[in-house]
Amino acid sequence: MKKIIVFGTFDVFHPGHQDFFRQAKKFGDFLIVVVARDKNVKDIKGTWPRNNERKRLEIISRYNLVDKILLGNKNDANDYKYKILQEEKPDVICLGYDQRVNEKELQKKLKEYRMDKVEMVRLKPYKEDIYKSSLLSDN
Repeated sequence: MKKIIVFGTFDVFHPGHQDFFRQAKKFGDFLIVVVARDKNVKDIKGTWPRNNERKRLEIISRYNLVDKILLGNKNDANDYKYKILQEEKPDVICLGYDQRVNEKELQKKLKEYRMDKVEMVRLKPYKEDIYKSSLLSDN
């Protein structure tokens, strides 16, 4: 079984997120979605999500392409982002077209954790001028 993992806030769930999941699922058999914690969203984006983490989990759990859904780890240690990768052992990490990820740093950490065979894929946007959470959050 080939496992894919994606990370995101997924606030104001929209067709762009659905397309993101569809694209990711093409890279394997089992899609794991990691939903960002409210506090981490605040720390990274500077604002609280419109929907709290429990509501976002509930909304995504209704989407049939998702095989497993998890809350991200709390930002209580420097490597909190990598704990889930160590626990879930994905074969593929799919990144959104607009996710700010230092891919070289991620590759380095994966190697450090003996996960250097994990494939990283940057997915394509889906009508990003319409379906982008930052554009929809005022509605």
